[in-house]
Amino acid sequence: MENEPVPIAKPQREELEYVGFWLRLGASIIDTVLSAMVLYPILYALYGREYFVSRHMIAGTGDFILTHILPAVAIIIFWFYKSATPGKMAIGAKIVDARTGLAPSKKQLIGRYFAYYLSMLPCFLGFLWVAWDLRKQGWHDKLAGTVVVRPIRRGKIKVVFEN
Repeated sequence: MENEPVPIAKPQREELEYVGFWLRLGASIIDTVLSAMVLYPILYALYGREYFVSRHMIAGTGDFILTHILPAVAIIIFWFYKSATPGKMAIGAKIVDARTGLAPSKKQLIGRYFAYYLSMLPCFLGFLWVAWDLRKQGWHDKLAGTVVVRPIRRGKIKVVFEN
């Protein structure tokens, strides 16, 4: 019986729950603090103390790249490779395809990022929508066909995907 094959257990599909407004807000705060810790020293080195008290929207090309382009690229890269930003990882959440529960496509993730701008209008209503939606989707999630989930906690409603 020494050469008998050992049966390999099939991986169980993880039970997930939708991540609601307050947890997602917390994850965003974590991301904002981490981003500020990286960017503020660089902005201070480039523009000095006046940058932080100036009324100018954009102080120059470096400011635009550091505060608009770099964060967008970083977020999308984190989504591509981790299905989450550091804030979402800290709360155990990830972005998945709303229909299958699998990793979203690159097209979905890029579309989700640009849909953030629609979620900001009017008065960030698209982000607040997470609080009322049954699947805890913001407008950016609905437009991209994604949901934010994490391993289920005791007493929560289980997420069921179509496939």
